[in-house]
Amino acid sequence: MKLSLLFIFNNILLGIGLAMDAFSVSMANGLHDPNMQKSKMNRIAGVFAGFQFAMPMIGWICVHTIVRYFRAFEKAIPWIALILLSLIGGQMLAESRHGRDPEAEKPRLTIQTLLIQGIATSIDALSVGFTIAGYGWVMALAACVIIAVVTYIICMAGLVIGKRFGMKLSNKAQILGGVILIAIGIEIFITSVFSR
Repeated sequence: MKLSLLFIFNNILLGIGLAMDAFSVSMANGLHDPNMQKSKMNRIAGVFAGFQFAMPMIGWICVHTIVRYFRAFEKAIPWIALILLSLIGGQMLAESRHGRDPEAEKPRLTIQTLLIQGIATSIDALSVGFTIAGYGWVMALAACVIIAVVTYIICMAGLVIGKRFGMKLSNKAQILGGVILIAIGIEIFITSVFSR
């Protein structure tokens, strides 16, 4: 396959499809921290984009090297996403029940939580390695870069939307964010298990 408009268009569509979970989690992060700084927004979108770049590339490498082991691991992907997102969402719900003093420290999204979110929302992108398996390594790399750029843009939009609603919803925003994360985990699990 050559680099063409059709190649770029197909990978933009693929990136949009893969970025929907990251978009929703970004929105939840924006809801959780409506006063988020631009630098933090860039960091969050960058982490999600990085994972959406790395996972298909790892999948492509697995197809070309250890495909048998990857196929066995693929069955665990929906379970991993469900567990990780449910834990993070549950933690947000638990924090919201304790009620925060408005003067208390502002909500923190730790690097550990962000990495877990990145893994949970991109782990299904490992399977994309199978769809791009016919590409040479340069084309696979180009496809992953396109997916990452699309993810970055979509995540920034999710953060902006989340921040706007977070300011309007104030104390209910954290509950909504937690519910969104749990719902995404359930959706990934259901669509992965029942589409087999």
